Amino acid sequence: MPEINASKVSRWDGHGREHVVRVRRTGVQRTISCDTCGWRQGAQFLPWLKAQEHLAQAHQATVDPTEGRDPH
Repeated sequence: MPEINASKVSRWDGHGREHVVRVRRTGVQRTISCDTCGWRQGAQFLPWLKAQEHLAQAHQATVDPTEGRDPH
């Protein structure tokens, strides 16, 4: 049975809406999918960068909700 791992990349747009792209890994295959518009793509290399690019281009979502937070 293949191992499945998942993570997400989230960004906010200029209207304060959150957009999320999920990165799923099954074995060596990675699939990225957008919760907002349903876009999907296979991504062998740099899936998180491709997720960020999709959010910026398709949804103008560029504000990282984790920036500026105190890690403690």
